[in-house]
Amino acid sequence: MAVISVTAANFAEITGTGKKVLIDFYADWCAPCKRLGPRVEQFSEKFPDVTVGKVNIDSEMELAMKFGVMSIPTLVVLRDGLPVAKSVGEIDYDRIVSLVSEA
Repeated sequence: MAVISVTAANFAEITGTGKKVLIDFYADWCAPCKRLGPRVEQFSEKFPDVTVGKVNIDSEMELAMKFGVMSIPTLVVLRDGLPVAKSVGEIDYDRIVSLVSEA
């Protein structure tokens, strides 16, 4: 499944599916975000039952504030639109799998 660009306009639609949602809060200028990006994409391909999205904090500051994003990259796992797990900083692929699985 492809990674979805998440905005304030489509947030409710993406998170209201009843599926777990993994959101990657990032910025184009962030080196750790660029390194994490391919791992998030790999996760989306191997776990099609999880909706995976990316939020660019520079253009979607309100969403970043809503989830208390103070540093990037930040991964947030949602269930029924509510945050159930969070990780701040660059993590490896296995940790992404664990983060979502444990949520």
